[in-house]
Amino acid sequence: MAQANAQTADQVLVEATEPYRPWTELARRFSANRLAMGGLVVIALLVAISLTYFCLKLTGRTWPYDPDATDLASRLLGPSAAHPLGTDQLGRDVLSRMLFGAHISLTVGFVAVGIAITIGIIVGATAGHFAGWVDNVLMRMVDIVICFPRFFLILTVVALIKPSLWNIIIVLGLTGWTGTARLIRGEILSLRERDFIQAVRALGANAPRIILRHLVPNALTPVLVSATLGVAGAILTEAGLSFLGFGVQPPQPTWGNILTEGRLYIFDAWWLTIFPGLAILVTVLAFNLVGEGIRDAWDPRLKV
Repeated sequence: MAQANAQTADQVLVEATEPYRPWTELARRFSANRLAMGGLVVIALLVAISLTYFCLKLTGRTWPYDPDATDLASRLLGPSAAHPLGTDQLGRDVLSRMLFGAHISLTVGFVAVGIAITIGIIVGATAGHFAGWVDNVLMRMVDIVICFPRFFLILTVVALIKPSLWNIIIVLGLTGWTGTARLIRGEILSLRERDFIQAVRALGANAPRIILRHLVPNALTPVLVSATLGVAGAILTEAGLSFLGFGVQPPQPTWGNILTEGRLYIFDAWWLTIFPGLAILVTVLAFNLVGEGIRDAWDPRLKV
């Protein structure tokens, strides 16, 4: 009994002397959320599948068929052993196009959000650190961008330039940074007066070092939530643009334009709308669950 008590005391002493690691605590809380972990598993599977299929296509291999190969004799075939998700109006295998479309849709989501997050961090960190007139100018610029309805702004820009994968990504990135800028600014305004920042200033650190080494790393957690939800939003926006004919143009497959092509045959070939719609639904739901999980792990007080 005495030995067990001694072991328990030693364990408590070791835990008490271990340094607090906020990212480790965040990961522990996140892993306890089953829905968030389920969403993370779905995202990991989608990323693995899309990367694998893209690498196969780069080497000239496709599975189960070439997504661009047409076969009019096999047009509008329902799901079967040969074509698990059926074929479209040109006889192309829907599963192959969905697999390749996963790579395009995820690329749009991740790269567009990466651009938006980078711009948002730069603008928000600069405004929060310097405050004063710099903050006023940058935040009024954010207000002006927010005044324009984002989807209609994107439609206008895309209508003026040639719709393509990278044009869509750049437009989504350049119009989606305002929320991140506000988040980062708010976090840094609360951090800039903390004792450890004052100590760094007293040691003579310049503004870029303070922002990059001390302020931004301590303000990134809400940005992770924003980024995760932003990927889902970018995938939905791309699907909406493709549905209206302003997105990535055929024959390059995305879930959005596969869905668009299927709407003309919705009563004769239900699989052309159901399967891409389910793919968009599951992907967006997975990103939202992960974003909610990160938010709850970051601040457990937000949970009801």
